[in-house]
Amino acid sequence: MTSTSSGMQGPSYGWINRKFIAEGKLSAQFNNFGGEERFWMGPEGGLNSWFFAPGAPQDFPHWKVPAPFDTDVFELVEKSSVRAVFSKDVHLVNARGVGFEVGMKREVTILDKSEIESMTGPLEGDLYVVAYTSSNSITNRGPFPWTEQTGLPSVWMLGMFNPSETTTVFIPYNKDGEGIIVKDDYFGKIPPDRLRIEDGFIYFMIDGKFRSKLGLPAGRTLGLVGAYDSEAGLLTILKTDVPNPGDRFVKWGEQEDAFGGDALNSYNDGPTEDGTIMGPFFEIETSSPCATLSPGQTLTHTQTTIHVHGPKNALREVAKRVFGPGLTI
Repeated sequence: MTSTSSGMQGPSYGWINRKFIAEGKLSAQFNNFGGEERFWMGPEGGLNSWFFAPGAPQDFPHWKVPAPFDTDVFELVEKSSVRAVFSKDVHLVNARGVGFEVGMKREVTILDKSEIESMTGPLEGDLYVVAYTSSNSITNRGPFPWTEQTGLPSVWMLGMFNPSETTTVFIPYNKDGEGIIVKDDYFGKIPPDRLRIEDGFIYFMIDGKFRSKLGLPAGRTLGLVGAYDSEAGLLTILKTDVPNPGDRFVKWGEQEDAFGGDALNSYNDGPTEDGTIMGPFFEIETSSPCATLSPGQTLTHTQTTIHVHGPKNALREVAKRVFGPGLTI
């Protein structure tokens, strides 16, 4: 749900929908509890979607989050003071009408300072830090292989965080990669005053006031994304798996290119068409490649989230060590 670097009275780095939780009423469509690292499965739309019934129009009134991603309870398999393992076997039906038997497993581990500093360099002075790694797996528990003809799932991790007018998401990209650098038209084109690309980095304004989303294709992602709130003095770093050559990713859109999707996304919340706002929050999302699994096989997607809180100059030094000297925040 959330983490903090300074105890129960410290700031909540994950966004939690406290009002929705307090009301205690469940939704038949989606229960937006919040949470800084949510486990879903892709794709969200198209013939392989888990979020639309077979034959249903793929519009918002017919969109529904499956219970295994929403309200179902996972089994706590084991735990310690720094680690917890959860699992659940589920039955899911995609928009093609194909039923899947899926074993889902999550292992979350809190990192110690030496493990964090192996990725960030020294964290000295008035810096507070918390970090965790999650290993997220899906296993084919059914009798048939998962193929393009049946539809292919993916692990889809969505982190929800608190927006502000002084927050920027920044993403380094592979300058030598093929294809577009960034997809910037999920909910209409992102205006240039909210999105800029320079010196190997993508900078995305995060204020929770303009609904927009971007994505990086597999050939552009370096498996690294950051967020910096200059007013709060908070740096968030997310490291995830870098795709292998030939890896394909699920996609919402046209089915002739259903596996040409993005490996990494970021979302800024804001008013929808009817003026309502889901949060506001912002998201950093990562996806595994398509899970072409035979019965009994497993795909695992791993990511690490680091929050560093403290003086601005110290945070900038940490960011430049992790992301390189070309970063400007």
